[in-house]
Amino acid sequence: MTKLVVRAFSISLDGYGAGPNQSLDSPLGVNGRTLHEWAFATKMFRAMFGQDGGETGIDNDFAVRSFENVGAWIMGRNMFGPVRGAWPDDTWKGWWGDNPPYHVPVFVLTNHARPPLVMEGGTIFHFVTEGIEAALQQAKNAAKGKNIRIGGGVSTIQQYLRAGLVDELHLAVSPVFLGTGENLFLGLNLSVLGYKCIEHVSTANAIHLTVIKGNG
Repeated sequence: MTKLVVRAFSISLDGYGAGPNQSLDSPLGVNGRTLHEWAFATKMFRAMFGQDGGETGIDNDFAVRSFENVGAWIMGRNMFGPVRGAWPDDTWKGWWGDNPPYHVPVFVLTNHARPPLVMEGGTIFHFVTEGIEAALQQAKNAAKGKNIRIGGGVSTIQQYLRAGLVDELHLAVSPVFLGTGENLFLGLNLSVLGYKCIEHVSTANAIHLTVIKGNG
């Protein structure tokens, strides 16, 4: 059964999932990189970027798990890149180079149409202008029974949470305060929406929370 999941999504102790003022030089927003130090240190993430070494253990186990059984992704326009408004051309192809780490279809929420973008390694970016439910349906068709992972950003996850469509979240709480940026919990009452935490695992670098909707 296909599930809509959020995995390995890093937030600060005060709930921020990204820093302010995203730009070409600061793709994660100001100080946003500090949220992801737990992941950058793992063997899994280092291997994704062609690097040797890295830590094994619990953090790495969660990183590995985050890519298991994923048949499609959904992400917001801001996660795809810093370009705003109408696409000036097709030059921008994401932050990840010619071979992005997804290797499955990715559905990008946007208000501005753009033809599909075929990348190396099996990644195809589809640009969806009809809203979150249309993107979800297209992702389900592409996932072929596997799970659909929401990559972010904060606004995209919030929209799917408010609609009650997210089945499971893995949040990695990093031991830092941002104080500003995009707060995942702003305007949300996860208890009323039917979500509950069923697992919490602490490491030196993060607290890993698994949250499900209903009885799971």
